[in-house]
Amino acid sequence: MQITSPTTTVDKSQEEMFHLLSDVRNFEKLMPDSTSMFEIKSEDTFTFALKGMPQISLTINEKQEFDRIVMGAADSKISFSLTANINQLAAKQSEVQLVFEGEFNAMMGMMIKGPITNFIGTLIDNMKRL
Repeated sequence: MQITSPTTTVDKSQEEMFHLLSDVRNFEKLMPDSTSMFEIKSEDTFTFALKGMPQISLTINEKQEFDRIVMGAADSKISFSLTANINQLAAKQSEVQLVFEGEFNAMMGMMIKGPITNFIGTLIDNMKRL
């Protein structure tokens, strides 16, 4: 399953957005209002929970300066990735797009597609908060 967010434009350079998204502490600012828990586990890992959903731990697996950051599930219960693609538009302007990829059975895919689409939509909408 692949879910791609709309692209959003931010008034920050590509390099600045890369550094902001490389710092897991900044993801707390991107989380939806329904976040019931957010905890930094390490320099590259954080755990969060949305109301009515189980906790999810994300860890930064790959950084490609300055255009891509790949995060994945920190536990092996479910395997997925969330990639932030960052493109330079102007000296102080860039665009960001999030891509969620995961392998799920058909039933699980139907159950999580809506909530994940809403979640990455909220993350991308909140990019301007950084």
